[in-house]
Amino acid sequence: MLREERQNYILNQININNKVHTANLCTELDVSLDTIRRDLADLEQEGKLVKVHGGAISKFFHYPFQQPAIYAKEKKKEIARKALTLIQDGMTILAGGGTVMLELAKMIPENLTGTFFTVSPLVALEVTQRSTIDVILLAGKLSRNAYICMGSTVIHQLSEIRADLCFLGTNGISVSEGVTEQDWEVVQVKQQMIRSARKTAILTISEKIGAAQNLTVCNLNAVDHLVTELSPGDAKLKKYQQFFDIR
Repeated sequence: MLREERQNYILNQININNKVHTANLCTELDVSLDTIRRDLADLEQEGKLVKVHGGAISKFFHYPFQQPAIYAKEKKKEIARKALTLIQDGMTILAGGGTVMLELAKMIPENLTGTFFTVSPLVALEVTQRSTIDVILLAGKLSRNAYICMGSTVIHQLSEIRADLCFLGTNGISVSEGVTEQDWEVVQVKQQMIRSARKTAILTISEKIGAAQNLTVCNLNAVDHLVTELSPGDAKLKKYQQFFDIR
């Protein structure tokens, strides 16, 4: 594979997942660690990503209070608009992090009543600035890559919550592997979030449908709603219709 092809692949993975791991890239591209490190260094020098220990992350997560271009922003706004239809006054809502969740946070109605729990400081700030709903940030160890709170403190706080609805993003969802992620600590938090809610909605762009990461969050039977930018009748979603409500 040519250098330009490798780097385009890396940037595409950054756009989809907001981060990449050097070890995974070595396997996926069948090249050496030194080759991947050179590619990441070149892309960082060009201002296209930020190198971190073990890989690289999107510039969006490195500069959270700036507004760089967000990958597939219009698709993510459409997902957020659909997800909004699941929310009712008086609900206790539990939300994860990520760019789709930030788009949803920007659309929360100003006079919505209820309680909004989140593990994302950025989502908490957006909802607080835009709505009068009570916002509670579940605090713990802050991820340097994803800007969400993780660890045993967060999991303990989550165990005391009984939410009506949980909104989660994902890095992969498939019939065979279920909902999957790349980070072990993120998996632990998401599993407890699902246990702490009566219903769970997965919010994801369609590029992640059919993808599978290394770690399992849950099987599809644990999910109640799948929200994408696609029409519910799209052929790509047909095999998922037996598992949950699709929006």
